[in-house]
Amino acid sequence: MCLTADSISTYLQSNFQGLNIINTWGEKAFFYNPANLLKRGLYFCTLKEKDGNNDKASNLNRAGIFRINFGLPKKTFLNTFQILPKRPAKGTIIEGPYDFTQLDTLTPHPVYGWMSWVSILNPSATAWPQLEALLTESYQLCLQKYDAKKLSQIV
Repeated sequence: MCLTADSISTYLQSNFQGLNIINTWGEKAFFYNPANLLKRGLYFCTLKEKDGNNDKASNLNRAGIFRINFGLPKKTFLNTFQILPKRPAKGTIIEGPYDFTQLDTLTPHPVYGWMSWVSILNPSATAWPQLEALLTESYQLCLQKYDAKKLSQIV
């Protein structure tokens, strides 16, 4: 099984309902927004295939390199990495012993790790079962946040 950005995009669209997909900033962003009640929706996941002005930590401009990024519940993030990084200064990355250029290794997101987001470059078929479980958790978190936001708009 060869995982590509396109095959992961297809998987996300086939397995998670209510997504709004937007191509922007050198990435494909998947927002949860089932009834289009929010402008874009809630970020669920992104697939990034090139460096941006504020995010060059993974050296995505290498041929064939992509990164999948998504948020996790704080508890899951802490169980995985033991510490929540501090918010980095604008234009910098989080601190920690992470090599954001290494393929097939789950790390905190180089910029948004402080928000419990994670990343992996070119995940392998071996890593995929863990990612499927984490993506399901991420999706469930979006459902909870969406319901809370929807309720707050009604009240």
